[in-house]
Amino acid sequence: MKISRISRIETFLVPPRWMFVRVETDEGLVGWGEPVVEGRAEPVRAAVEVLAEYLLGQDAMRTEDHWQVMTKGGFYRGGPVLSSTVAGLDQALWDIKGKRYGVPVHQLLGGPVREKIRTYAWIGGDDPQDIRDALTAQIEAGFTAVKMNGCGRMTPLATRSEIRSCLSRAQTAREVLGDHRDFGLDFHGRVSPANARRLLPLLAEYAPMFVEEPVLCDHMDALPGLVNASNIPLALGERLFTRRDFLAPLQAGVAILQPDVSHAGGISELRRIAALAETYGAHVAPHCPLGPIALAASLQIAFTTPNFLIQEQSIGIHYNKGAELLDYVIDPAPFRFQDGSLLRTDRPGLGVDVDEAAVRAAGERGHAWRNPVWRHEDGSFAEW
Repeated sequence: MKISRISRIETFLVPPRWMFVRVETDEGLVGWGEPVVEGRAEPVRAAVEVLAEYLLGQDAMRTEDHWQVMTKGGFYRGGPVLSSTVAGLDQALWDIKGKRYGVPVHQLLGGPVREKIRTYAWIGGDDPQDIRDALTAQIEAGFTAVKMNGCGRMTPLATRSEIRSCLSRAQTAREVLGDHRDFGLDFHGRVSPANARRLLPLLAEYAPMFVEEPVLCDHMDALPGLVNASNIPLALGERLFTRRDFLAPLQAGVAILQPDVSHAGGISELRRIAALAETYGAHVAPHCPLGPIALAASLQIAFTTPNFLIQEQSIGIHYNKGAELLDYVIDPAPFRFQDGSLLRTDRPGLGVDVDEAAVRAAGERGHAWRNPVWRHEDGSFAEW
């Protein structure tokens, strides 16, 4: 078979806060990826240009070799910008490979182990007053699981009022969802280790599916104590980028890993992280509050991963202002929910038809999204 060489690489900053990469070969095959660090998209775009110097002219089918060179070919390695850059390019190369062979990526990864992917819907949660109506709306939309922030801004040693506010969110979720639906609570790194130790035992009676980012990844040493603090499964991983980063949480007893296919080295690394988790009896619930390409890549991994649990997705998420996931696809069929799940298709590559005209038009507008900066009442920095 003739070598299919990479001939063109383009990036597009598209609203609300995403970046897409388009990789084309001399045979006219096009692959799409989503390399971005939310709030830091511009450095990732520059890094794509640097790695393009190596990729242009290379055989597009040598996915693993390119991953090795992109991640290890520089003296200084790792970090969110480089890992996210590699992730998007890796997605695009897998997309090209699937299209060239006429099969979905999950077939190239060993074939499907399930026919549908359970997903959850976001309901925000920063404002506890809106939770009940938001939960009801997601139930009516057919979802069997939701996720919400467990708290807003929280002081390092929480007041009784702050603790009660967090417990009230969980209580409301359980009342509305009943016992046969699930909810996850995302602490979003806003909670100190001391607060987490207090909160986890108190939340146990509401039986959340998981508590996400109980502490920042800066505090890995706190994880064993938090795992032992209650019977709630702990989840984390959106700010971790390699297999090595996930080893300490697994050894601490974290039950659910949440690597992001647009941050943690792409499809190539995510499937290895999932295999590592399987050896510890842990599950993966890929992080994905991003666009259609990242979601499509996440689904390809989920279909072929035995220890997959549930998939995040961003349709209707509160971050999306000015554009939505479906704005950038020609056919929304792969993203139509059936009882809160997405069904397997045999579309080649990542299985999504990107609307190139819409992407190019949005790229002309661009964006400069930045996450909020929060402060405590005394003026000091607070985790967002």
